[in-house]
Amino acid sequence: MNDTGKDIIKRSKQITESYFKFLDNHIADIVSGNVTDFMEINEIAKKLFLSHQHLTDTIQKETGNHPCHFYDLKIIDHAKRMLLETDKSVSEIARILTYDPSNFSKFFKKFVGQTPGQFRKETNK
Repeated sequence: MNDTGKDIIKRSKQITESYFKFLDNHIADIVSGNVTDFMEINEIAKKLFLSHQHLTDTIQKETGNHPCHFYDLKIIDHAKRMLLETDKSVSEIARILTYDPSNFSKFFKKFVGQTPGQFRKETNK
């Protein structure tokens, strides 16, 4: 492979790592209350100085999944931690994560296969 091909692969990995790091920081900002709304993928792309299409294409090529997939998984991971490590109610956690409580339960169940309450009960046995 020539140097240009290696540079493209290196840049793709760099973009993917930057995206994941951005998501971690952004979700932490949401949870801490520093930010009140989740950003759209196109807004994240702008913050990373990329076009929406380029970010989406790069993440899909690098990982096989759309950027939204990882965004959702990172939100779910944060929700799981909050359910297990705090005594906050499911509704409170939903609000912290900017969700309506019923939508949050549906969202959580879609990824985890259980409602947040079931997850907390089953995991804390």
